[in-house]
Amino acid sequence: MTYSQPQGFLAVPPMGNGQGVLVLHAWWGLNDTIKAFCTRLAEVGFVAFAPDLYHGKVADTIPDAEALGKALDANYLQAKAEVAEATLFLHDRIGSADRGLAVIGFSLGASYALDISNTAPKSICSVVVFYGTWVEDLSRSRAAYLGHFAETDPFEPQAGVDKLEGYIQRLGRPVTFYRYPGTAHWFFEPDRPEYNKAAADLAWERTLTFLQEQDKRF
Repeated sequence: MTYSQPQGFLAVPPMGNGQGVLVLHAWWGLNDTIKAFCTRLAEVGFVAFAPDLYHGKVADTIPDAEALGKALDANYLQAKAEVAEATLFLHDRIGSADRGLAVIGFSLGASYALDISNTAPKSICSVVVFYGTWVEDLSRSRAAYLGHFAETDPFEPQAGVDKLEGYIQRLGRPVTFYRYPGTAHWFFEPDRPEYNKAAADLAWERTLTFLQEQDKRF
């Protein structure tokens, strides 16, 4: 069965194919930062697809983003269905039923990234989350996990980060969580005032290493 491309942004490497990476945007929406991130992944050999969970809406201010995020979460079953649809499309796009996908989620998108690793365990081999921890259940997951978290973050207190890390460890899944000193929420995103280049560069390198290692393992 061939799956048509859902609304979103697709970035393909020069060679035309590679490991599939699903990218789930933060509460700002599918903005230029997320598109640039997908393009950056493609430049180093990944097929990256970011579904547009807001269907064309993008926020620049925290109040606007909060409103969009609350509206999405109020209709979370539809959002989960769209993430699942994007997963099927990307699996079809890379042309290998045996090759696991990676999923990367930013903030709001992190919870949907965690969720899809549990609801589609045969499809997701690796999960990367940036400053986001909320999930109900990971008991079915077969994935390995990497997390990037800020030192000072009112949206994601350390207690929540520690709780998720401990939960994944108890499930017996591989997990590595990094805390970045001197950073705040959104430290990875260059269009935000919280952007920290040194931490962002380190998180990028750690993410690439993790994705490459997991692709070989799966």
